[in-house]
Amino acid sequence: MNIVARATLLLALLICITLEPLVWGQDSRDSSSPYGVLDFPQWNHEWNNYFYDTQEKLERAATMMEEAGVRWLRMDFLWADVEPEQGHFDFERYDRIVETLTKHHIRVLGILEYNPLWRPVNWNNAPDPATYLLYVGSVVHHFKDRVKYWEVWNEPDQKTYWDPQDDLKAYSELLRAAYPVIKREDATAQVLAGAASDYIARALNSLYKQAGRDSFDIVNVHPFVDQPASANALNSLLTIYKDVRTVMGKYDDSNKPIWFTEIGSPGVGPNGPKDGWWGGVPPTEGQQAKWLEIVYRNSLQWKGVQKVFWAFFRETDHHFNNAIDTFGLVHTDFSSKPAYVAYQNIAKGASQKD
Repeated sequence: MNIVARATLLLALLICITLEPLVWGQDSRDSSSPYGVLDFPQWNHEWNNYFYDTQEKLERAATMMEEAGVRWLRMDFLWADVEPEQGHFDFERYDRIVETLTKHHIRVLGILEYNPLWRPVNWNNAPDPATYLLYVGSVVHHFKDRVKYWEVWNEPDQKTYWDPQDDLKAYSELLRAAYPVIKREDATAQVLAGAASDYIARALNSLYKQAGRDSFDIVNVHPFVDQPASANALNSLLTIYKDVRTVMGKYDDSNKPIWFTEIGSPGVGPNGPKDGWWGGVPPTEGQQAKWLEIVYRNSLQWKGVQKVFWAFFRETDHHFNNAIDTFGLVHTDFSSKPAYVAYQNIAKGASQKD
């Protein structure tokens, strides 16, 4: 081998050694992008009007998300779906959903929640810890090569989603028990506590006090603003954020990332509902788009805020029967709204590292 050939080979080896940590060290389940959405690709039931009843709809949604710059999807891994009979797990539908999202470069935040039909309780009752933990361990084990981030239940501070309300006492016990189960199945997994959404600072304080800071890896909140079309909307959001930071500091936990895993507003068209929004008259589609721009251009500049998930991607089909059904970036038929264009302009205009 001549000197030139040896030099070329040596250079190639050096390049491989230098790049190896960058290429081999990347986690395909993760992304530094802050741009996420909440959507319901798992909905194919009578109670949600068979929202995603075909692979074609799922593919269309994933394609539009990718084109808009969405890199994260928060979705339920419903206990009733994956364990339809006690002790029998069926992941076929969720495998297909995750495969479709992965193909479109969308990572998943999975929510572990709600009682199955075979449990003799309501869907939103505090679960039996033993059976819930078996479900959690099975789901995390099955998806550990594709999903890194897991949220333990949804909005346990809300009676709609967690009953009974006891200042998060029962939920904190469940979170403390679920955390080591998730870590046992996947030591690299990251755990989010169920997001606080009402009186957020107070709920977060209760969570820290009862569950402890070592029971979750990421601070998770749903900072909805009552009047997103008002001039004070940004100040209201900033106040929520500052209150969250204060609670984190109180428990010496200020270095954790903060995720807004739901934030949004209605975007009502000319023939849409005129009431039913808890903040009063619901915003128009144009006002919704403006609020989205304000949220993303400001909140991602705040210390610790790592990701923001818009709720929702697609409008729901008379599920709530009020203006909440218009939260989507796109209509039920997938036609885009001004908010979709605004999201795309912001996300695509940002420097994203996938």
